[in-house]
Amino acid sequence: MNTTAYAHDRKIISLLQQKGGVGKTTLAINIAASFARSGQRVLLIDADPQASALAWSSTRQEPLRFPVVGMAKANLHQELPAIAADYDRVIIDGAPRVNELARSAILASDLVLIPVQPLPFDVWASNETVALISEAQQYRPELDAAFLINRKIAQTVLGRDVTKAFTDQPFPVLNTKIAQRIIFAEAVASGQTVIDAEPNGEASREITALINELTQTNERKAA
Repeated sequence: MNTTAYAHDRKIISLLQQKGGVGKTTLAINIAASFARSGQRVLLIDADPQASALAWSSTRQEPLRFPVVGMAKANLHQELPAIAADYDRVIIDGAPRVNELARSAILASDLVLIPVQPLPFDVWASNETVALISEAQQYRPELDAAFLINRKIAQTVLGRDVTKAFTDQPFPVLNTKIAQRIIFAEAVASGQTVIDAEPNGEASREITALINELTQTNERKAA
């Protein structure tokens, strides 16, 4: 399956991957920033015990457009609904390799994005995350999930053919793919987002395209 098909509005979006080092936190930060730039009230939840998103926010010199709150809790799905009521979007930066925390983040979500690099072992490493989501769908059949290709290397066989690796997976692959760009690392290191650092750059356009893809599928379903 490699097309996007969603069932309902995704107010709470989590990024989860049992394998570390896939750019999950960087994506969460930039997705939150893009939603906030569009005028939405956004909350970023750091549900990873490593607290990388919180550490990023503490290095920022300019005021943030959205708050970052640490909630690495196994009962996140019970506490979050009351907190989320004050926001248009909630982005959860989930924990790698911690099943109890991952399960809670999944149960709290409307949509789970699974970031993967265009490498075979990243696809294989997703199986545990896929299993956790499939398990949660038994209790919440409206829960959606999709793969998000991150750090795609342009003009390579892996970059061109990565979607084929997901043919047998139960969840769709987003049409928007995020390329490997040094600006992502540079922006995070200085407490910024790519929208802050290069608002008209290619990285910002890719994040905006991702937000538009999610939003447009919501609008089409509502119509």
